[in-house]
Amino acid sequence: MSGLDWPGLMRLGMSRLRISPQEFWEMTPVELLLMAGLDEGPQGFSRARFEALSAAYPDKRQGQTDGGS
Repeated sequence: MSGLDWPGLMRLGMSRLRISPQEFWEMTPVELLLMAGLDEGPQGFSRARFEALSAAYPDKRQGQTDGGS
């Protein structure tokens, strides 16, 4: 079971948005919700979030050099 309400998404796409079945199956659920105006929009990317991600996923491992001079 996928956890998505496929019948509901199909009703939204084909009835409310009037897209064809082919167009429906070519879209992702996120694209469908965005098209219907039901998304919450992108969340802001704060400096604190950037620094937390940078600390968790550094560009270089500790002690690794870039191979340059």
